Amino acid sequence: MSLDDRHDDDLYGGSGQTRTRLPEGGDGYGGPRRSGRSPSRSVVMVVGVVVLLVAAIAFANRGGDDPASGGSGNSGANPKASPTAPTGTKPVSSGFAHDEQGVQSAAANYAVQLGGDGMFRADERRKIVQQLSDPSARDRLQAGFDADYSTSFLKSVGLDADGRAPAGTTFVNRTLPAGTKVTGYTSNRSTVEVWCNGLFGLTGASSKNPVTSSWFTVTLQLQWSDGDWKILKTSQKTGPTPVNGDNPISGSDEIGDAVKDFGGFTYAR
Repeated sequence: MSLDDRHDDDLYGGSGQTRTRLPEGGDGYGGPRRSGRSPSRSVVMVVGVVVLLVAAIAFANRGGDDPASGGSGNSGANPKASPTAPTGTKPVSSGFAHDEQGVQSAAANYAVQLGGDGMFRADERRKIVQQLSDPSARDRLQAGFDADYSTSFLKSVGLDADGRAPAGTTFVNRTLPAGTKVTGYTSNRSTVEVWCNGLFGLTGASSKNPVTSSWFTVTLQLQWSDGDWKILKTSQKTGPTPVNGDNPISGSDEIGDAVKDFGGFTYAR
């Protein structure tokens, strides 16, 4: 979600003709005429050998994809990643690595959590902030987020005081990272920008706040604390925003079904 009026500690939230030869004695509707004799055994053996050779060649070519094979492989079969391909060597199973890749992974995932619907419920919001923030900034961040998600704000987006959607509607608030950029890095502190697309609104025929999409960049200042990256400060700005495509707008029911059928990601990058 993008909220431009928040302070620095806010996050959001061709065609041709084919010539066909009909079988002898056929009329075009029935099957081809059967041969009076079966294929010779030698023909069957030749076909079998060809199949085995093709399979062997395909299997050998796969060896170039295995870094442990020791061979350079065929450069055409295993091209290098393009400059626009996602970066990163492997996912993180527990915590985040103490390097630039780790801090980018942390920032992307923290943007997802801070930009999710859980932030609209006080108890869930507290759990998220307490888990992700550095102890030195925890109280300040908590107070800032609690002020952002005030009762009046919740009402303005169609939710009740507890952050619940009206009956017959589904609340949607998802942050989808598109990329990350480190703008400052040391082993103890780093600043990362996360370019995001967001979905926000209420599904349902009675909704006065239909689900819309937006683009924004979240900046997180992170500190290495107690074996993991933790948040010190967050801010957000609008864009960069690409030109909208010509996709037809889906109806409320279709969006509602998509939200229920497609679960959001719990791990980014």
